[in-house]
Parts: sequence; structure tokens; C-alpha cells
Amino acid sequence: MRCKTNALLEINHSLEQRFYVDWKYKRLQDLVGTAPKARKGNGNRVAYRFTTRSLPELVVFYRRFYLEGRKGVPGDLRLSPLSLAVWFMDDGCRSYRALYLNTQRFTVLEQRRLVELLKGRWGICSALNRDKQYFRIRIAVESVSRFRNITGPHMLSELMYKFPG
Repeated sequence: MRCKTNALLEINHSLEQRFYVDWKYKRLQDLVGTAPKARKGNGNRVAYRFTTRSLPELVVFYRRFYLEGRKGVPGDLRLSPLSLAVWFMDDGCRSYRALYLNTQRFTVLEQRRLVELLKGRWGICSALNRDKQYFRIRIAVESVSRFRNITGPHMLSELMYKFPG
């Protein structure tokens, strides 16, 4: 998100994930002026993206998730099955039998808050896992099927490869 007077949201993925950008666009199109399009990025990367219009209604979300210009985790964050699925489709991956949520940009305190949220709200066991110099969330093998049961109905079929097996 970006904010000056009003705020806007940019949805930006690789061209290979065009289907996912289009899915998000269909849900947000009332806030968008121009349909998604391909755009050359750094190197050979081709992105597929759209942005919402700059709207006063989005400022509340910007202020909630961006403190001093840095994306953060609100202390009272709540996740629905759909928002958990979108988070995983955006930032999740698998490694053998476990799942990861790439939360490296959040502080360790914020990541611990997310681990507690997953456990308290969903009964999903997870822990912080060192990824080079940063941490990310690792969903325990014993909670993968529970995570899949919660998010699966909202996952796009093209992104089900992110689950083991």
C-alpha cells in the first residue's frame, strides 16, 4: 500500500500468476480504474499488476497495517479462513512435509504474535524458523492437514501445489 492524502493498494505478481492477479482483480474491481496488465520489471522479470484508485476509504487500512511507513502486524489482527488462504497463496510455500509463511519482513515480536494467533484461533502449531539471517513461520507437520482443511476451500486450484503430497 501507499498513502499520501488517500491510500491505494497495488497487486503485483509474476506474469505466470496472472490467474491469481485476475482473481484478486475480480474481487476488488469496484476500487480499480484500470484492469491488470503486464509490465517489465527488473531484469527479465515480467510482472502482472493493477492498483486501486487512491481512495480515502483505504486510509484506515493503511494506518492499521503501516506504522511509520513500515508494514506491520496489528495487535488485534483477526484472520478469517479466506484471509488465511490469501496470506498463504501470497507468501506461503512448502518444504517436504511442512509449510512456511514468509514473514521475514516482520519483527520477531510480530511473528510471535502471528504464531500465537494461529495457535489460539485455529489450533495450528507453528514456530519461528531461521531463514538465513531472518525468521519466518514454519507450520508444524502435524498441523499441515488442519491448515489445509481451513484454507483449502478458498485456495485457487492452481496454487494447491503449495501443499505437500
